[in-house]
Amino acid sequence: MPPRERVAIIGAGHVGATTAYALMLRALFREIVLIDSDAALAEAEADDLSHANALARPARIWAGGYDDAASGRIAVITAGAATHGAQTRLSVASQSAAIVTACVKQLADAGFDGVIIVAANPVDLMALVTLRHAGLPAGRVIGTGTLLDSSRLRQLLAERLNVAPASVDGDVLGEHGDSELAAFSTVRIGGLSLEQFGGGQAFDQAALADDVRQAGYRIVAGKGYTSFGVATATVRICEAVLRDEKAVLPVSTLMTGQYGVSDIYLSLPCVLGAAGVERVLTPDLTPEEQAGLLASADTLRAALAALDAVAA
Repeated sequence: MPPRERVAIIGAGHVGATTAYALMLRALFREIVLIDSDAALAEAEADDLSHANALARPARIWAGGYDDAASGRIAVITAGAATHGAQTRLSVASQSAAIVTACVKQLADAGFDGVIIVAANPVDLMALVTLRHAGLPAGRVIGTGTLLDSSRLRQLLAERLNVAPASVDGDVLGEHGDSELAAFSTVRIGGLSLEQFGGGQAFDQAALADDVRQAGYRIVAGKGYTSFGVATATVRICEAVLRDEKAVLPVSTLMTGQYGVSDIYLSLPCVLGAAGVERVLTPDLTPEEQAGLLASADTLRAALAALDAVAA
């Protein structure tokens, strides 16, 4: 894989620009290139970031093209169709697929051979679309998936249990969307389950899961888009790959028989390192949770069939 510490961000909109800014502050890469079909937007965002970089750690930040991305270690795809109001992520699948396909084909034609992180919605379907055109092993095409949803879950649990969010472990699994599953059986606080910790009965788990599920809609209703959460999740994945951390994070990856599910992308806990997804974990879910995960997989499978029918 490419040795240079360069990242390419494809899509210089709210998520792409915020991701570039967060990467700059984290000082993970020495080179950040922004690529967008709107060259003026990419130039403006790159200039703005470069000016800010004078007060941060040195990095080269510029607007470029796919040839610049070819030698990058990681490419982040944020380009896609935006949702508005109560519009679901799956409702923009066909529009996003056309955009993502065009971007990935150009990336592949340029000879990119690193890791691709997909943040375009609906992310599970767009990660699979990316895999189809990238010419890379499945482990090197990663969707941001439910990493952000899991962060939201941990934040809300921490508030209710009066502990620090970093002390809460637990995952949202399945689709990054309306069918996602908050797997409360996976929650641990200091190694204790919710029941053992003593706070599991202090709140309505179904209501909390719905709060997590609706978070994106609330943010979009208030400011028109989401940016900070998904950008931070993307940077966390970049960090795990770049530093070969072997970190376990819930991200969207290709299913190869886990829980009987194959040939679609959805989120499970994954070991992330320099090669991308190096292992997919299968938590011991309750029967109800496993049924919920399979229902989420069915939702994604139906959405993929509809997307493929449109493309046919």
